[in-house]
Amino acid sequence: MKYAIITGASRGLGEAAAKRILEEGISVVSISRTENEALARFAEENNYSFRHITCNLELEKEVEEVFSDLAFALFKKNPEKIYLINNAGVVDPIEKVGNLDQIPVLRNFQVNLAAPILITNTFFKASQNMETSILSINITSGAGEHPIEGWSIYCSAKAGLNMFTQTAALEQESMGTSNQIIAFSPWIMDTGMQETIRSAAPEAFKDLDRFKEYKEQGMLRKPETVANALVDLILHENIINGKIYNVNDLLN
Repeated sequence: MKYAIITGASRGLGEAAAKRILEEGISVVSISRTENEALARFAEENNYSFRHITCNLELEKEVEEVFSDLAFALFKKNPEKIYLINNAGVVDPIEKVGNLDQIPVLRNFQVNLAAPILITNTFFKASQNMETSILSINITSGAGEHPIEGWSIYCSAKAGLNMFTQTAALEQESMGTSNQIIAFSPWIMDTGMQETIRSAAPEAFKDLDRFKEYKEQGMLRKPETVANALVDLILHENIINGKIYNVNDLLN
């Protein structure tokens, strides 16, 4: 049996990826603060294997407890493969340095960087001396490679996630494991995160008008389009360990 664990599967890219993965006959575990009832009904109506676990990724202790318990439960079943999709993310705070507040800064790093690191660490550790292989997929952003005014925290978190991905891949190869880890940049999609970006204060976000134009001119991709590209990628056997994939390269 194969399993896919998806954080932030309650909406957007996570929801779309969960549906496509279920259709591929892979069991899905959704991790988010709230359950997507429509996704649960979709799985039930089609007799797909689906489970939701409530978890607040902002809370370090909760992340540790939930994912340790989940890893223990799944590895008892001796699965063939586990796809670990660290999709949950937050863009706030959108603000220039000098006007940042501590709480949203720490929340951003916890959700965007610390949680994926802790989750991946938990499953890589649990996979030791097991035949199950892990493919960890970190959803990143072009902001991790290019500075954007007003996004210093988001850019920094995604840059850190990219480096973690590359370093962890080197380590797994040196250890001779079958585990792999990659990053996937989805570019711009028509999701709730884009709504948050468009509602930013003009004085805090220099590129506000450009992001509004993305929506007005129909340049935002549907989450389903990006999800299909992601799932096609991870089900492919020729994954390059440590690579940062860009959806634009996959769709062109």
